[in-house]
Amino acid sequence: MWSGLVVCLWLCLGVLGEGREGRLVNTHQGPVKGYKEPGDSVFVFHGIPYATAPTGDYKFQAPLPPPRWFDVLEAVNSSIICPQGILGDITFEGLVQQENCLVASVYVPDTDQKRLPVLVYVHGGGYQIGYANLFSPINLARSKKVVVVTFNYRLGIHGFLCLGTDRAPGNAGMKDQVAALEWVKRYISSYGGNPDDVTIAGYSAGSSAVDLLMISPATKGLFHKVIPESGSNMASWSVQVDPLEQAKSFAKLKGVENVDDVYALEEFYTSASYDVLISYPFWDKTEFSFGFSPCVERKTEDAFLTESPYTILKNGKYKKVPMLYGFADMEGLIRIDKFEAWKDKMNANFSAFIPLDLQFENDNERDAVIQKVKEFYFDNKPVSEETVLGYVDIMSDLLFVYSTLRAVNLHVNAGHDKIFLYEYNYVDNSTPIIPQSKEVRGADHCAQTVAVLDGASMYSDDESNISEEFKDVKKVMREIWINFITTGSPVPEGSSLPAWPPVGAGGAPHMSLGRTLQLRGALAEKQVRFWDSIYAKHYREPQPPPAPPARHSEL
Repeated sequence: MWSGLVVCLWLCLGVLGEGREGRLVNTHQGPVKGYKEPGDSVFVFHGIPYATAPTGDYKFQAPLPPPRWFDVLEAVNSSIICPQGILGDITFEGLVQQENCLVASVYVPDTDQKRLPVLVYVHGGGYQIGYANLFSPINLARSKKVVVVTFNYRLGIHGFLCLGTDRAPGNAGMKDQVAALEWVKRYISSYGGNPDDVTIAGYSAGSSAVDLLMISPATKGLFHKVIPESGSNMASWSVQVDPLEQAKSFAKLKGVENVDDVYALEEFYTSASYDVLISYPFWDKTEFSFGFSPCVERKTEDAFLTESPYTILKNGKYKKVPMLYGFADMEGLIRIDKFEAWKDKMNANFSAFIPLDLQFENDNERDAVIQKVKEFYFDNKPVSEETVLGYVDIMSDLLFVYSTLRAVNLHVNAGHDKIFLYEYNYVDNSTPIIPQSKEVRGADHCAQTVAVLDGASMYSDDESNISEEFKDVKKVMREIWINFITTGSPVPEGSSLPAWPPVGAGGAPHMSLGRTLQLRGALAEKQVRFWDSIYAKHYREPQPPPAPPARHSEL
């Protein structure tokens, strides 16, 4: 029986040989022992199986239940990650890619308080890369006000192949996330958390993911507040517009000829090696997509998403929980590494940089839109060092800004009155100048996440080398996040921070999060009006894969 009731919670206060204090937690899943570093105030439990990844012919299906055990699980293995490709200078030193990678980490403050609010963080990486502890939430747990959970989920083709067949229905990675939330619901009380007060948060693709979790019927009762950081379920990269065509395209690259036979496609993907499946070149795609991502599924019993986010938000058929929703002011800097390679491509063939979720009746329609875009972002000048800020702006708007504000508008029209909108714009003197601009700095993609979290691998939780001003900003940002997690408002009654009302009609107000907090009006009005006029005419709504024909054995 998956009751998840607490059996007992007791402390093992004996000091280990390494000088770390341990805590033993007994649950119906089995006994688990975590540790805290000397002088720290947080017990950390790594490598706890929250589900089991299916294998072989079934590796694209929903996860299986987690294991149980009788002996104590020494929860110290933080090296397990899901199979994934490599991006840039990211390395996997000290990490182990393995098929059964569905493990969680739990950060528990050393406090006598029970049933603390729970924060579940979903990692980012474009749905292609990343792992549970790419960033660390330990400083949030050090507040002694929250228990924090991070976890792995299947990525890329492994997590998001969507053929619409029994073996590859789609959204395996999102079903992993649902399984993680179900694990939290069953077991987090054993670690001192309150399963009836759960906030889900995520950065980048994790932001898109929690935005999708919010509108999925599969997550009913599993969370109560949402914090999407730089990513919306309405982004063109969040949901595959045509998942079957995406699957065909990659198979063709690998030499598959009969891609129109969905069962031949299924055979290719189920039999392909992991090295083949992680070789997808997602970072080079120009059409504001990363390829294999969540999809709209065919209507089956265990589907995660059977309608597009646009339809769900427009109809208002989702539970409207409090949201802390926003992005950084220069999100498009995530693509500045491609500027030198892409500027000439944009000048030669701008149509390659049109989002996949736009469609046109003919070339004349498409060319008319391209001309408008060039006028709006580049003043009809070539894409060059002179217009690099226009390049950053269009990358910001089409990857993150417009989709978030479009979603906010749909939420408000559907009666959602608990969304707290922000733009994070803090930069200090250590922030790199955009090389082509000579003088401009901006808050890069997920800069607010860097302010709130720490990093086991990308950033250090040792803050001794950052400026005093940034330390103050991080302190305020963590206060805002913890306020929201514990009360449902970033600035609850009695706070010394400036009053922050929810966003309303017209997209106002929003809070500017920088050196100071300033409540302002509508956010990015000009860009929203511009893209609204285009999407109103040319939006291509994501669709599920078609129903596959009967297998030969079924005829």
